[in-house]
Amino acid sequence: MNYGYIRVSTDKQTVENQRFTINNFCEHRGINIDCWIEETISGSRAYDKRALGDLLKNIKQDDILLCSELSRLGRNLFMIMEILNICLKKGCKVWTIKDNYRLGDDIQSKVLAFAFGLSAEIERNLISQRTKEALAKKRSEGVVLGRPKGSKSKHVKLSGQEEVIRVLLERKVSKCEIARIFDVHRTTVDTFIRTRL
Repeated sequence: MNYGYIRVSTDKQTVENQRFTINNFCEHRGINIDCWIEETISGSRAYDKRALGDLLKNIKQDDILLCSELSRLGRNLFMIMEILNICLKKGCKVWTIKDNYRLGDDIQSKVLAFAFGLSAEIERNLISQRTKEALAKKRSEGVVLGRPKGSKSKHVKLSGQEEVIRVLLERKVSKCEIARIFDVHRTTVDTFIRTRL
């Protein structure tokens, strides 16, 4: 299948320019768009929280994803690389019109896939290293990390359900059944009853 992907950041922007660009490109190459995906959402929003995320789950080998330019896929390079890597792994082609980018099954795409994977791994390692260094610095300054010993969180999964749980207990509903009602573990109910009721 051939997918046309259009994204604008605000309601004031129009999708028509992007649609025209994609249609014009397809017309000259005899390509039909089988499905259009249009969304009004910031490119900085995680792709799996957008319509694009659903498309990436369902896209198959030899499908083509067309968009006017790479920046429509995401706001930052890391996100775009992650999206392109998913497409590569699934054997889907990505074509952009304005920046004339073609991601397919050729050797160049395979080299890019390796670069994307390596970049993602390096980025994860850098984030992990920065976090460890920041925590070590805080510890060296005498800052105690984490929640103070013995303190309890003010808000837990069952917060606000005290009265309902009291009524259920009065009606001899078991803790296991209460756990099923609230979709929590039985020990969560047990702890809540001991500490909050």
